[in-house]
Amino acid sequence: QVQLVESGGDSVQAGGSLRLSCAASGSTYSTNTMGWFRQAPGKEREGVATIFGGDSIYYADSVKGRFIISQDSAKNTVYLQMNFLKPEDTAIYYCVTGTLRYEARWSMRPGDFGYWGQGTQVTVSS
Repeated sequence: QVQLVESGGDSVQAGGSLRLSCAASGSTYSTNTMGWFRQAPGKEREGVATIFGGDSIYYADSVKGRFIISQDSAKNTVYLQMNFLKPEDTAIYYCVTGTLRYEARWSMRPGDFGYWGQGTQVTVSS
C-alpha cells in the first residue's frame, strides 16, 4: 500500500503561482510513476503531469510551458509548480502513483494509477 498526502492548494488570482507538494509513504518501491491529475466541477478527471522512472516527464497540452513537475526521490515527494495560472485551472488536484509499462510510460489514464491522494483545492479567480 502507498499513502499520498497533498498540500499547497489555495485561492489565487489569474496570473499567479502555486506550488503543490505530495508526500508518499508506504510501499513506494512498488511503483514507477508519480504525477498529478485534476478534476474541475462537472468535468472528468484529467492528467496534468507525470514522471516515469524518475526522469521521463510528460505534460498535458493545456499546462505545457506553465507547470513544472519535479520529484525528490530521497524524500518520496513530488511537486507541481504552477505558474501563469488561469481560471480554467480551477480544480481539485490529486497526487497519483502507479506502475506503468515502459511502452505506455506517457499514459495519463486515471485507471492506470492505483493510488490517489485525497486532493487539494486550487481556485483561480479572474
